[in-house]
Amino acid sequence: MGLLFIKDFFKTEVAGSAVLILAALLAMVAANSPLLPYYALLHEHTPTLAINDGLMAFFFLVIGMEIRHEMHGGSLSNRRQVALPFMAALGGIVLPALIFTCFNWETPAQNGWAIPSATDIAFSLGILAFFGRSVPAPLRMFLMMVAIIDDIAAVLIIAFFYSENVYPEALAMAGFCVLLLYAYNRNVNRALPFVFIGAALWVAMLASGVHASLAGVIVGLLLPLDISKKFLPKLHPWVAFGVVPIFAFANAGVPLDGLGWQDITHVLPLGIAIGLFIGKQLGVFLTSWIMIRCRFADLPGNGWLQFYGVCVLAGIGFTMSLFIGALAFPFGDMLILHVRIGVIIGSLASAIIGAILLALVNAHRKGVV
Repeated sequence: MGLLFIKDFFKTEVAGSAVLILAALLAMVAANSPLLPYYALLHEHTPTLAINDGLMAFFFLVIGMEIRHEMHGGSLSNRRQVALPFMAALGGIVLPALIFTCFNWETPAQNGWAIPSATDIAFSLGILAFFGRSVPAPLRMFLMMVAIIDDIAAVLIIAFFYSENVYPEALAMAGFCVLLLYAYNRNVNRALPFVFIGAALWVAMLASGVHASLAGVIVGLLLPLDISKKFLPKLHPWVAFGVVPIFAFANAGVPLDGLGWQDITHVLPLGIAIGLFIGKQLGVFLTSWIMIRCRFADLPGNGWLQFYGVCVLAGIGFTMSLFIGALAFPFGDMLILHVRIGVIIGSLASAIIGAILLALVNAHRKGVV
C-alpha cells in the first residue's frame, strides 16, 4: 500500500512542485556552504546555456501543448478569457519597469529596467500546485498564460535591448521553420516531420541570438492535436521530475556572502524588490480589474481574494530576472550582487504572501476561519 501511495503521489502536480523547490533549496545550500567549489565545478563542466536553452525547450514545449489543448475546447477557447491574461501580463510588465526606473533614473543601474518584468513559470506554478484542485483550472491557466506572455515579452526585450549580436539571417530561417510548422499542422498528422523542423527551429533561434527555448512554445502550439494528446502524457513526467528540477538546481544557487544593510537598501535592489512584489501584483490585478469591470472578460476562480492571491504569485521573478540582470550588468560585480538581493527579496515576498492569501481563501471556504 505504501508503494502504491508513493507511486500515485509522484503523479500529481504537487509532487513535481516539491521536487522543484527541493532542487532550488539544494542549490542555495550548495552555493552558500563548503560545497560551493563543487557547485562551481558543475557549471564549468555543464554550461548553464545547455540547460536554459536546451533542456528548458522541452518544458516550454509541454507548456505550448497544454495551452493548445486549453484553446481547443478548454478554458482558453473563450476569447474573453484569452484577452484577460494578455492585458494583465502587459500591466504586469509596464508597472514594475516604471517603478524600477523611478528608483534608478539617471544612475548606472537604469539599464536594468526589465529585471522585474518577468514571471518565473516553474516557481509560480509550483507554489500554486500545492493548493491542488482548490484553485480552479481557469485560474491556474490564467497564471500560466500571464507567465508565458511575460517570458515571451522578456525574450523580445532581451532580443531588442540586451542582445548585442542579433543575426537577421538566422531569424529569417526561424521564420521559415515556423511557416513550415504551420503548413504541416494543416496537412500532416505524423510526429517525425515536427521533430526535425522543431530541431531546426531551435538551432535557428539559438543562432539568431533570441532565446532558443521560445522554439518549444511555438512547436507545442503548432503540433496537431492528435499528436499532442498522444505525447503530452509521456513527456510531462520527464519534464516535471527531470528537466525543471535540473533547471532550478543550475540557476537557483546564489551566493549570499558579505551582505550588509546598505546593500539591501540600495536603490537597485529596492527597485527590483518593489517592482516584483508591488509592481507585479498591482499591474496584473488592476489591469484585470478594469477588464472585468468593463465586462471585457470574466473573473476566473472563486472570488476576488483568490484571484488577487494568484496575481501576487506573478511577482515571483527569480531565474529570468537573474538572467536579465546578468545581461544588463555583465561587468558589474557589485551591481550583480544587488540584483540578486532584489530578486530574492521580491520573489520570496511574492511567494509567501501569495501562498498565505490562497491558504486563507481555502480555510474560509472550509469554515476554519
